[in-house]
Order: sequence, then C-alpha cells, then structure tokens
Amino acid sequence: MDFSVDPVQSVPREFLAVILAGFGNELLPLTGDVGDEPFPKALLPISNRPMVDYALSWVEQSGIKDVLLICPSSHRPSISHYIHSESPISSSSLRVDIQSFDETQELSVGTCSILRHFSSRIQEDFVLLSCDFIPPQALPLSKLLNKFRSEATSDGAIATSCWFEPPTSEKTAAPDEWGSLSQCSPIVWDESTGTLLYIDTLDSADKNAEELELRMSLLSRYPRAKLSSRLQDSHVYVCKREILDALQRKTELDSLREDFLPWLCKVHYQATRRAKYGRVLSPLSNFAARTTSMRLSTLHTVSPSKTKASAYSHSAVSSPVQLGRELGYSVPPSPTGSENVYTETSSLRVGVIIHREEDGYCVRTNSLPTYLEANRHFINDTSYTLPVDPQKRALIDAKASISSDSTIGDFTKVDEKTTIKKSVIGKHCIIGKMVKVVGCVLLDHCVVSDGAKLEGSVLGRNTRVGSKAVLVRCVTQGGYEVKENESYQNEKLDISDWGAETEDPNEDDEDEESDESEEAK
Repeated sequence: MDFSVDPVQSVPREFLAVILAGFGNELLPLTGDVGDEPFPKALLPISNRPMVDYALSWVEQSGIKDVLLICPSSHRPSISHYIHSESPISSSSLRVDIQSFDETQELSVGTCSILRHFSSRIQEDFVLLSCDFIPPQALPLSKLLNKFRSEATSDGAIATSCWFEPPTSEKTAAPDEWGSLSQCSPIVWDESTGTLLYIDTLDSADKNAEELELRMSLLSRYPRAKLSSRLQDSHVYVCKREILDALQRKTELDSLREDFLPWLCKVHYQATRRAKYGRVLSPLSNFAARTTSMRLSTLHTVSPSKTKASAYSHSAVSSPVQLGRELGYSVPPSPTGSENVYTETSSLRVGVIIHREEDGYCVRTNSLPTYLEANRHFINDTSYTLPVDPQKRALIDAKASISSDSTIGDFTKVDEKTTIKKSVIGKHCIIGKMVKVVGCVLLDHCVVSDGAKLEGSVLGRNTRVGSKAVLVRCVTQGGYEVKENESYQNEKLDISDWGAETEDPNEDDEDEESDESEEAK
C-alpha cells in the first residue's frame, strides 16, 4: 500500500482587485478635515455604512480573495483601522493590502500615474474599481469576470468595462449650489459582440461640441453600432496585466477615463496602433496561461470529446490557438493563416456590459447630489431601523415621532416631541426637543439643539446646530457650528467661512495698541 502524499500544488491567483480611494474633492465640504483629522472619502457613510464596504462586499462575493486598496498617505491610518478592526470584512477571508501615495487635496494624481507607480504589486489580471461605486444586486462582479474570461481567451480581448444608466433624480433633491450630478458621456458600442468602440472625451467636446467624429473603418466593421449619451462610466474595469505595460509606454496619459480608455478602444480597429502595441497588449505566451480562467467561466462549456487530460497532453507541442481549440473554446482563425502567432488573432477589444436603470439601482457617489440621492434610496429600500439593543434604543424618547422610512444609529439620543422623517441619523448624535428633521443625512456625533429645523441637508461629522436655527438644503463640513437662531438656505458651509465670520477684524489693532502702551509704561 502506497502511503506517499503528493505535494500540494499552489493555485496561481487569478485576479487581484484594485480599489482606489481618493480625497473626494467633489464631495467637499463633507470630506474636509475635521479639526486636525482628515475625513477619508472611503469612510463617508451611506445609510450608516462606509461606502468602501459596498465595494469590498461586491469583490468578496465574486470569489476574489486579494485586494490592493490605494489611498492618500494622510488617510491610511484611519482606513486601515476601520478595515482591520471595525469593518465586517475584518472577519472574512478577504485579504486587504492598504498602500498609500503622496498627494495633497489641492494637487491630485491621475489614475494612470497611480497604476504605473503600483504596477510592481500587480502581477496578474486585475479588477480596477472606485470606492464610491454602489453596485446593483442584479449585477454581480462575477458577470464581468466571466465575460472577460471568455473573451480574453476566445479572441484576445484585453479588458471589460461596465457602464450604467443613472437613476432618475428628483429635480428638487439638491440645489444648484451643491454642484451638478455626475455627467454622462456619449459612447458607441456594438451590442451583438459587447464591444466598446468609442468614448467621447472633454477634448473631443471642446473641438466639436455638436458632432461625433467616427472613422469609416469603425463603422464599416460595426454597421449596427449603437450610440447613447445616457450612460455613465462605473469606473469598473477587468483588465489584462499587459495593460500596465502599455501604460508604462504612454507616460503622457494621466486620466484613465479621459485619456487611456478612449485610446485603448482605438487599438482594436486602427491598424497603426495595433501594429505598434499589439505584441505589448497580447504577448505570444499569454494564451496558455488563460486556460484556468476559462475553466472557471460559466459562459463556455468544454466539448465532452476533449478531456482535460488529452488537452494537457498536447499542450507541450500545440500552439496557443490549437490548445484553445482542443479545450473546446471558440477561437477565431488567424487572418494570415498562421496558428502560432497569437498576437495576429487577438482582437484587442474592450468589452462592455450595459446596466439599465430598470434592472436595479446603481450609482457612483462622486458628487454631493448623488451622495444625498444614494442615502435617500437606501432609506426607501430598507425597513424601519432603530438600534436593536434595548439599552441603546432607550435613548430615543417615546414621545419622539420617527417615520418608518428613517434610520437611527446606535447610541443616538432623540428627545421628546422631535419629528424625524425620511432621514439617516448617524451614531452618537444628540437631537434635542421639538426638532424637525426632514429628508436629511446626519453623520456621526452631530448635535442639534432644541427647536432647530433641518430640511434636505447633509451635516458633516461633529456638526453643531444651535437652538431654533434653520438649515434648508445645506451641507456642512465636519465640526461646523451653526449659531442659535441662524438661518441658511442652499449653502455649502465650511469651517473657513465660519472662522472668517467669527474673527474680530479689530483684534490685531487692539493687540498692537496694548503692546505700545506696555512699552510706554
């Protein structure tokens, strides 16, 4: 009897998830510093849950185990503490590697520059996504992974992207002073093959705002291509590792969305670019390494006449294209008739998945209006939520009126005769007597004094509102203080404005006079 044990062979990691968590300048003043402490965009709560949790949960459900989370250096301590100590992910099988880059809030770094800097840490195909993307339940990340697996192996596609129809927003949801909703970009794609063909950029709009300029070679190859100006980029891309090699060559490109992705789409149908970058984006040795990915994909079935054993027995002598056919995959013939030059059969396509509004709620919370909109959606999407612990729930007075579509965080105190409707109240807040809160989002540790009225507003962490103050469609930076009886409407209130108002302009002159009198004595 043979008791020998075969050595355990390690399974190579298929995908790495790369999550980008920037400063969130588009969400100022909510993401402004609270005192001496920065407030990371990734930890900005949506329905009392930090937005990065939505991205991490989406990745975990897809089966990916390893995450590279990239954030500014100043945000790293607080993000690391949350993920490894407080987040539900801390007890899961997800391995999160947090890396930081030197950046200031005034001078941001483009996505392309960040990927070049961390390319040595990305040694396999990867999924790139932003921490502000709130995915729909009807669109699992595995759907994008399977599309990428099948197309990368069958015809040499190089990436898969996701675009979505934004939810229809209420006209009065947020004032114009908060900024505009995230802008949609005109794109052209082929629905039958799921190929992204063209993305309109800001430079293209500046040159010709009225028309799109498309090459005849593109329209000849895809005569039934579709055009839409109602779609937004989710900033979710499943990419071949070789894309980073192309980025190293295109050092002049900074924005992935505005520069690199539109350039990448053109490699597919422009002969000059294919000739120059084809071997970089699809090297000869790449096809055989993707057989594992195809076996994991649910979009292709291996022919029963071809077993894995027979396929691998021929792998040493077969070309990459022959190997793919032996495994039962649909591999297009080479236009030159050659079977051993994989780069000639590679399509170098960028695949696309379009998510329609009717298929489920989906949003990027990269602006103040969309942030408020996301919170309102999850209020309507969940049932009445109060602290479960009886001791915490006892802080809410029995005479307070809280509607069934509101959420109250743990350790929050609500006094008598206070009315809360369609609102999200964070943890450790104090809401006084006879306060009215309608359609608002209050982050943790806010204090609202007796008789105050809040409508359609978002209060940053540690905001204090004086008694009988009124805020209508306002947003405050963390730590802002609204004085007693003050009234604001359609304002973005940050501490610099508040500090300027409270500063005594004659204070310096008085100090100088007192110094002179002391010297005279």
